Amino acid sequence: NFDIIIHLSGENISGRRWNKEFKKKILLSRTDSTSLIASTIVRLNKPPKLFICASATGYYGNRADEVLTEDARPGDLFISDVVTRWEAAADPVLASGIRTVFLRFGVILSASHGALKRLLPLFKTGMGGRVGSGKQYMPWISIQELPSLIDFVITNQTISGPVNAVSPNPVTNAEFTSILARVLNRPAFFHVPAFVLKNTIGEMSEELLLASTRAVPKKLIDTNYNFKYPGLEATLTDLLM
Repeated sequence: NFDIIIHLSGENISGRRWNKEFKKKILLSRTDSTSLIASTIVRLNKPPKLFICASATGYYGNRADEVLTEDARPGDLFISDVVTRWEAAADPVLASGIRTVFLRFGVILSASHGALKRLLPLFKTGMGGRVGSGKQYMPWISIQELPSLIDFVITNQTISGPVNAVSPNPVTNAEFTSILARVLNRPAFFHVPAFVLKNTIGEMSEELLLASTRAVPKKLIDTNYNFKYPGLEATLTDLLM
């Protein structure tokens, strides 16, 4: 008798250095849980009207400055394969005709969780800086945007399939570094070369820190979603001040 089921779980992909065992955990935590929910939904006498499943812009892989809408092909990274299989695990729900939405999240910005929380101690002490070339694009979204975005997806019945749940203004790593430092009123002169990251945290650095994904929320823009946190500087100011 549920109208909507929202599935957000999955192993933290940046929880520790990747190895064969942990990569398997990243994959199966997503595909097995989605498959279980999907197979259960289609057996219900009164199935939900909508299934929303978390996904990720990692689907697109490393694509330099190519603008990536929901119609773009998948990339060829490990995380691209994970997301492809993750979404495919919901195939039974799609086949049953139930409206299904995959929220392809970018980096979710929160002062108390995730990437931003880990960066703050460095930037607050003036030791922040760009990573690699700094030219790589980072799709992002404020954690405070998500309730209204999800509510919009729920109420707008024309939306289905993959949705890039990101700000309409992706930034490069260099831009992110400069803006965060400015909001915190600190310098950001440091630079972590790509080879240092590859030698210290391996494959994870190439896929999560050095890959460039210029994803844009075309479906949300086309359906007139009103972003409450479209710009990075105002978003960071709101989250941190």
